[in-house]
Amino acid sequence: MYDLIIVGAGTAGLSAAIYGVRAGKCVLLLEEKVYGGQIISASAVENYPGIRHISGYEFAEELHRQATELGAELKYEKVREIRKHSGFMTVKTGRGAYDCRAVILATGAKNRQLQVEREKELTGAGVSYCATCDGAFCKGKNAAVVGGGNTALEDAVFLSGYCQKVYLIHRRKEFRGEERLIQTLRGKENVELMLESQVVRLNGERHLESVVVRNDRTGKERELSVTALFIAIGQVPDNRAFADLVSLDAYGYIEAGEDCRTSSEGIFAAGDCRTKTVRQLATAAADGAAAAVAACSYIQ
Repeated sequence: MYDLIIVGAGTAGLSAAIYGVRAGKCVLLLEEKVYGGQIISASAVENYPGIRHISGYEFAEELHRQATELGAELKYEKVREIRKHSGFMTVKTGRGAYDCRAVILATGAKNRQLQVEREKELTGAGVSYCATCDGAFCKGKNAAVVGGGNTALEDAVFLSGYCQKVYLIHRRKEFRGEERLIQTLRGKENVELMLESQVVRLNGERHLESVVVRNDRTGKERELSVTALFIAIGQVPDNRAFADLVSLDAYGYIEAGEDCRTSSEGIFAAGDCRTKTVRQLATAAADGAAAAVAACSYIQ
């Protein structure tokens, strides 16, 4: 019988494990693939308080070492089901079943990809899904943003303060984001809006050098010389296995507030998998701490 089982070993999950074991609880982390989460592919992290510069891999490695050396147990197994009983829960994976008193869901969310050739190879080498994380590396250079919602518009505004030129590419006739942001971008001399267009090719061997954009209305293609492409077309949470257990919003995120409590007693949600407005490294760590504290209080 574990006190606490944490599903997902990203920043939120590992942070929760640290707080859980420090509170004297027996903690098991269940991770489908590899610990670290999305940050592991970031070439540099410079926006985490107290750490001036570190690679995403090093950050994840240190977090993992801290959690496991404190006593958290980590198993690489995909969680398929959680069943509630009187006074405890059973977490089932493809390999076995584990009983516990409380569960923290920290499954994260995956960035929706463009599905363009070489996107995966160039991720971390010019292709990014977080402008606030990597935008500073584009200072004085050209960059492109793909997307039409608020995130893409905000990314373009943010990058316009760093970059020589910013291209905002959207496949529809109109942007879906706030009019205020659209007007702000229209007033910036170093921002070019490219509607009814989509990225069809990425160029560069070891690092992104340019992107080819096709105008869907005219069929014409144009090559843009950019050193960074920021993809902001949404995220995809993977919470389907828990849909009968906790409430999900229309987009599949677990409904939970800043206290990380879900609609199901004894089950908490932390990090990018829950409903929230800011999804950053610092907020994931904060969620992990809040969820663990709440879970430990529930157990007691």
